[in-house]
Amino acid sequence: MHATEIAQKVNSGALSMRSVVEQHLDRVAHLNPRLNALVHIDKSDVYKQIELQERRCKAGERLPLAGVPVVVKDNICVQGLPTTCASKVLQNFRSPYDAHVVEVLRRAGAIIFAKANCDEFGMGSSNENSVYGPTLNPWNQSCVSGGSSGGSAVAVAAGLSPVALGTDTGGSVRQPAGFCGILGLKPTYGRVSRYGLVSYASSLDTIGPMARSADDLALLFQVMSEQDPRDSTCATAPYLSTEELPHGLRIGIPSEWFVDGIDADVRQSIDEALKVLETLGAKLITVSLPRIQYSLPTYYLIATAEASSNLARYDGVKYGYRSFDGNTSLKDMYRSTRSQGFGREVKQRIMLGTFALSSGYYDAYFAKAVRARAMISEDFSHAFDQVDLLVSPTSPTTAFKLGEKSNDPLAMYMQDIFTIALNLAGVPGISLPCGFDRNGLPIGMQLVAPKFRESSLLAITKAYQLKTDWHERHP
Repeated sequence: MHATEIAQKVNSGALSMRSVVEQHLDRVAHLNPRLNALVHIDKSDVYKQIELQERRCKAGERLPLAGVPVVVKDNICVQGLPTTCASKVLQNFRSPYDAHVVEVLRRAGAIIFAKANCDEFGMGSSNENSVYGPTLNPWNQSCVSGGSSGGSAVAVAAGLSPVALGTDTGGSVRQPAGFCGILGLKPTYGRVSRYGLVSYASSLDTIGPMARSADDLALLFQVMSEQDPRDSTCATAPYLSTEELPHGLRIGIPSEWFVDGIDADVRQSIDEALKVLETLGAKLITVSLPRIQYSLPTYYLIATAEASSNLARYDGVKYGYRSFDGNTSLKDMYRSTRSQGFGREVKQRIMLGTFALSSGYYDAYFAKAVRARAMISEDFSHAFDQVDLLVSPTSPTTAFKLGEKSNDPLAMYMQDIFTIALNLAGVPGISLPCGFDRNGLPIGMQLVAPKFRESSLLAITKAYQLKTDWHERHP
C-alpha cells in the first residue's frame, strides 16, 4: 500500500501498525540480503515506536503518517541507531539525538524503520563507494542503483518501505530515483532543515523525500518542511501545498540540455512524456541556460572544497574510528586514522578540495567557481522569467553495470550533468519515471521550478501520474 493509504487505514482503526511494520520486516528479510539496501535495523526499537504511536492513536490523535514505515539514509542522525555515513571512519558511532526531519516524522506518527545504504559521506553516483558494499538495482541486479541515496531508492522501488529520506548535494535523490523508477524530490535549499544531517558540502546539501506516488511524496514533504530555528539557513515562510495544476503552464526546454550524448531510449521517452504534458495544457517553449556548461567544474570545485573543510573533523580524537598502528605522535595517529578510515573516493575529493583552497590556487579555482555559481543562478532566474518550469532527462543514460565506470571518475561525474546545476542555484527539482529502455530499465524525467515552488512540481507530477502508469510498475 501507499503511505497515504496506510495512514488513513491506521487512523480509522481498519489496520494495525504492527501488521504493517511486520509485513515490511518480512519483505526486508526476504529481499535485503540480495539488494543490500538497508544497513541498520533495530527491531526492538521499532516495536517500542509502534507501542508509543499506538497509544497516541488510541488517545484520539489523528496522525498524518500513522504507522508509515520510513527508511532514513545513513547520513541522517537517528537517536540510538548507528549513523556511519557508510564509512569506516564512523564505524560503531550511534547518534545521541534525532535530526530535525526525524523529530517531525515521529511527531507525525511515522515509524523510523531502518537506515539505508549510501555512497560514503554521500560522495558518488552509483552507491558503489560504501563500506557495506554496493546496493543493487532491483530491476537488474547486475546494475547500479544510483547514488548517493541508492539504498533509499531501492528500499522504495523494491517495496521494503513505502517512503524514504535521501540527501541531494548534486543529484543524489533524483538520479537514483530515476535509475530505480520512483519519485525523488530535491527541495529548495533551505526549505528543509539540515539539523542532524552529516555535512558533505554545506551550501549544497538538501534532504529530500522519495516515494512511488505524488500523493505520498507530497504528504512526506508537507511534514518535513516545518521551520527549524536550529538551522540558520532554514526558510521561515511556511510551505503552502496546492493540488491545482497552474493554468496555462509554460514548460521550458533548455537547448543546452538537449544535445548529443543522451541515450536514444532516454530521448525518446522524454519526447513522449512531453506530449503527455501538452495534453495537460502545457505549452513547450525553448529557452537557453548559456552558462550551464560550467556547472560540472563549478560544482566539483565548490563541493570538494567544502568537503575538505567539513571532513577535517574526523581525526580519531573525539569519536569514530581510531588507528593504533604503531603511532608515535599525534600527527601519525591523524595520518593513519584518516588513511584507513576514508575510502578512495572520499580521499580523492578531500585532496581536490584542499588543493582548490590552498595558497596560490584559491583565486584561480575556488573564487572563480563561486562567481560562476552566481552566473548559473542568474541563468535560471532569466529562464523563469519566460516559463514556469524547466524539463530535462534526470540522467543521460539508464542505470549502468556495476564496476563499469569505477575507474573513470569523469564518466561517473557526467551522470549528474543535468542535476548538479539545481544545487548550485538552490532551486527545487523532481525526478519522475517516464518510461523504460530496451533492456527494461527505468528512465527518469526531471522537472525544475523556481525557488519555493515545490507545490507546482508536485501538482504537475500528480497530473502526469494520472495520465500514465509508469509509477505503478514494479521490478
